[in-house]
Parts: sequence; structure tokens; C-alpha cells
Amino acid sequence: MISHMFLQAYWWIIISLLAGLLVFLMFVQGGQSMIFSLPKTELQKAMLVNAMGRKWGFTFTTLVTFGGAFFASFPLFYSVSFGGAYWMWIAILFSFIIQAVAYEYRSKPSNVLGQKTFDTFLFINGSLGPFLIGTVVGTFFTGSQFSLNELNQVKWGTPWHGLEALLNVRNLALGLAVLFLARTNGLLYLMNTVDDDDLFERSRRKLSMDSISFLVFFLFFVIVLLLSEGFAYDRATGTVSMEKFKYLHNLLQMPLVMVIFLAGVISVLYGIGAALFKAKRSAIWYTGAGTILAVMALFFIAGFNGTAFYPSVSDPGSSLTIDKASSSFFTLKTMMYVSFFVPFVIAYIWYAWKAINRKKITGDEIMKGRHLY
Repeated sequence: MISHMFLQAYWWIIISLLAGLLVFLMFVQGGQSMIFSLPKTELQKAMLVNAMGRKWGFTFTTLVTFGGAFFASFPLFYSVSFGGAYWMWIAILFSFIIQAVAYEYRSKPSNVLGQKTFDTFLFINGSLGPFLIGTVVGTFFTGSQFSLNELNQVKWGTPWHGLEALLNVRNLALGLAVLFLARTNGLLYLMNTVDDDDLFERSRRKLSMDSISFLVFFLFFVIVLLLSEGFAYDRATGTVSMEKFKYLHNLLQMPLVMVIFLAGVISVLYGIGAALFKAKRSAIWYTGAGTILAVMALFFIAGFNGTAFYPSVSDPGSSLTIDKASSSFFTLKTMMYVSFFVPFVIAYIWYAWKAINRKKITGDEIMKGRHLY
């Protein structure tokens, strides 16, 4: 017999998987963030833009799918977060809107804004998108200032409506870690996709700085997280209280999650090392798989084992947990049957990905002007 608790856990796993896929696919944003610093020539810039342009739709679709699945399975989180921290979400959505506009019009003849304007749009999305998403996810651990009344109407505790998350060092560390991870994966994707020896070497040289930056911010966030207090939820009483080393306890008390987390971190490190020291073109697949696993593990730590995944620091009783924020049993069960089609969707995405990447991007292809972004 399927229980409501099982369905809540099932959908948190689905959300965690989609989050991992989204962070990996943000290599598109990572590549865009280097549009003015990595290419040496206009031809190399065109190759970079078209390499990312072939995949930007996958990232955008995954973002929408992630948001839609989160809304359908945990609607209270949406009403609280979008109803309170709306300036952060507006900034994130705006950055993705201008990305879509840029890819649509960048190479259109006689565009009135000029190509450099659209390149700037891509840079803004590439830099702000991953950083702001990482900062918002940081509040899953550090908490936000909100309260809910008996009708679950949200009252935000600051006039900044989400922007105050930028004042928390841990949030900033995770935001910067996601940004530099996206840049690292973006460089590895270029090394795997573009057939240009000079751009390959430039990407490889830049990889060392970006990967080190990622590791510094990521390790800082993880170490501080494991040593900090966390928001523990007592399902029997419905109370939320502070617990020392809560997230470390979660990791130790869920050994499978620890294995997933360590496997993800090791896979990312191996991919970076293979690219730096062996010039391995396929390193993106190691860092990609590792990114998905590590992000999933962080979401598991945030939501499972009696933990409030969207805590309130001003009113702990208003903190959101997967059972408090979830949809009804009927909705989650119906959605579960729909989710069985996900493997077929993933198979189609993989087929489309392989078809698009059948040929590496070359300078000749760009100069011929076929399907340029």
C-alpha cells in the first residue's frame, strides 16, 4: 500500500534529481560567462556561442521542468518563496529571459541592438543565473525570515524580499561554488565539442583557475555546513528546533547519501584532473555525473531525516518540511504515474543530444554560416 509519506519522499528524490541535472546543464551559462574573456578571435567567440547555443534549450527546459515539478509536488514552498523572496526570483527569471532573446536575435540580420548587446545579455545570464540559483539554494540550509498564519499566508520579515540572502556568507559561498562549477563544466564541454586546438588549450589553461575557485568555495560551504546548527523537525510534535551538527548527523545517519555525495565529489575531481593532466576531452562526463550526484546528496541532506528544507529563522514553527509543504495524496499519486514516462523523455533527450553533437564545431562550419546563433 502506497502511503502519503512514501510519495512525499519519492517526489523529493525526483526534485533532487532534476536539481542535479539543472546544475550540470548550467555549463551553458558557465560558457556564456566567458564570452568576453576566453575567445581570442571573433571566430572563436562564434564557436563558443554556437557550442552553448546548441544546448541552451536543454537547460531552459530542465529549469521549467524543475520549477513545475516543485510547484506541483510542494506548492507551499512556491507560495512562500515566490510570495516572499520575489526579488531574487524575478532577477533569476529575468536573466533567463534575456538569454532566450539573445540566442533568438543575436545573429539576425539588421538587429537594432547590435550583436555586442546580445553578447552582454549572454554574459549576464551566464554570470548571474548560476550564482543567484546557488544563493537561493543556500537558504535551504541557512534559513529565511518569514512567518505563516493559520491560512498559510506568508509574511516576509524584511523589506528586501529575498535580496537579504546576499548578505549571508554561506549563501554567497554556495552561489559562487555553483558559478565556478558551471564555468568548469562549460570549459570541459568546449574541450569536448569544439574542434579548435587553440581554443582547446586556452580552455585548458583557464580550467585550472576556475576549478580551484570552485573547490575553495565548495569546500568552505560544506565544512561550515557540517559544523553548523541545523533545523531539526520532530514529526510527532510538528516542532522545529535547532540541533548542533544537524547536517553532519544527516550525512552519518544516511550512509547511502554519504556514498552518493562522496562518489559525486570524487567523480568531479577525477574529471578535472583528467582534463588538466591528461588533456582528456571526455572529462565533461565525469564532472557531469559527479555534479548530479553531489547536488542530489545536498538536497537529500536538506530534506530527509527530520529536517526542514526551507527553514524560517524568525519563526521556526513556520519552517517548511517535505510533509508540511507537499500536495495531497491524490495529487502526488497521480503525478507518480505520470513520472513513469520520465525515462522515455530522458532517452529522447539523450538521442537528440547525440544527434546534435554528431559533428564537432569547426571554424569552417561557422564561416559557412549554417544555423548560427
